[in-house]
Amino acid sequence: MSDEHANLSPAARLTKWLVSGPPFVFLLLFFVAPSIIMVVASFRYPGEFGGLAPVAAADPATLQGLTLETYRFFFSDFIYTEIFIKSFFVALATTVICLVMAYPLALLIARSPKKSRDLMVLLVILPFASNFLIRVYAWMILLGPQAALSQLVNGVLGAVGAGPVHLLFSPFAVLIAMVYVHLPFMVLPLYTNLEKHDPSLLDAAQDLGANAWRRFWHVTFPLSLPGIFSGSTLVFIPVLGMFAIPDILGGTGDMLIGNLIKEQFLGTRDWPFGSTLSIMLTLAVLLCVWLAARVGSTRGRYA
Repeated sequence: MSDEHANLSPAARLTKWLVSGPPFVFLLLFFVAPSIIMVVASFRYPGEFGGLAPVAAADPATLQGLTLETYRFFFSDFIYTEIFIKSFFVALATTVICLVMAYPLALLIARSPKKSRDLMVLLVILPFASNFLIRVYAWMILLGPQAALSQLVNGVLGAVGAGPVHLLFSPFAVLIAMVYVHLPFMVLPLYTNLEKHDPSLLDAAQDLGANAWRRFWHVTFPLSLPGIFSGSTLVFIPVLGMFAIPDILGGTGDMLIGNLIKEQFLGTRDWPFGSTLSIMLTLAVLLCVWLAARVGSTRGRYA
């Protein structure tokens, strides 16, 4: 690579840096630098009135003003691990439900005529035209105690002798809003993948005697795994750090890791502990992405 770079003309080098330079500077300023600040803040003491305590004017070699107390506090109390586990289950449940709902829709769009396909894709992305908070607050009306859905559910439960339930401010409300908000992020990668499948492969499988079910599981589904992994990543990671939906639609016991981090920065103003929680969440996400990549590469190797 160094020899190739040395053989480039000055104009080619300039073009290369003009193309790759701005993205590199953007990532450096808005990803690497904030990450470094967050890591450093996690080893600092909290300020007397919030934020970060000032670094003592001492020899930097003594690391005065730095501490591991936030990490000790995190690992000493199981409640934070419990919130992490709960957040992972909510993110996993949302991803699975989105996948189950999005796959048939994406397959239908991919196999529809061109003019119908464009209209259906437009309908999928149409919710993005409205504000995120407006869409979430709309679920407060749909799930309210006087809403038709709540009355229908409680009417059915009353008919079988069960007590009424509150749909609003519950884990159900959080889950249904999570699925509603993130469903397009699962549909679009799946549709992009399914649209590229060669129909002749299905015809060949049919000529070999495979029925529709076997054609799906042995041809369509394996080829769609990259779309499944992409859509699952686009859903799982944002849900894991989501705090607005649990704040608006969740009850007092529906705190997720995103809510806890937000509370540390904006509520209690314990920035070191909030930074520690953010680092733990980042490491957990990176671990999940690494495991998914390993599973995907293994599946592709032995498919």
